[in-house]
Amino acid sequence: MPATLSSDSPQVLKDYYRILESGIDAYQDGAALRPLLGDHLDFTGSLAGHLPDATEGFLVGVAGFIGTVQQIEIIHDVHSPHGSAVLYTATMPGGPMTFAEFFTFDGGRITSLNLHYSGPEYIEKGGR
Repeated sequence: MPATLSSDSPQVLKDYYRILESGIDAYQDGAALRPLLGDHLDFTGSLAGHLPDATEGFLVGVAGFIGTVQQIEIIHDVHSPHGSAVLYTATMPGGPMTFAEFFTFDGGRITSLNLHYSGPEYIEKGGR
């Protein structure tokens, strides 16, 4: 079942979550995700830390998530013209876990992403 965001979600997020659930074979080298990201994505994540110019690294790193996630269930999402927050459960090989993502946008692209989750739990449940 695909991740379902609220009707006021920006198209860029609908596309982003569709790609996250598409599987590693469809993801390939991230060609479909690249146009959704700003040229200098400001990324913060539990395992990566803060990376102020992370677009290319994010494209590589997210492949590990895509390769292991089996399903995403949106719990709650909130949107404004310049940003969104999404709380979801991802089913991993070792069971479900919760993630919260905070986005900012510019020109219909994701310019910053602050991702909150338990790094040790992610590894324990089969994330890579």
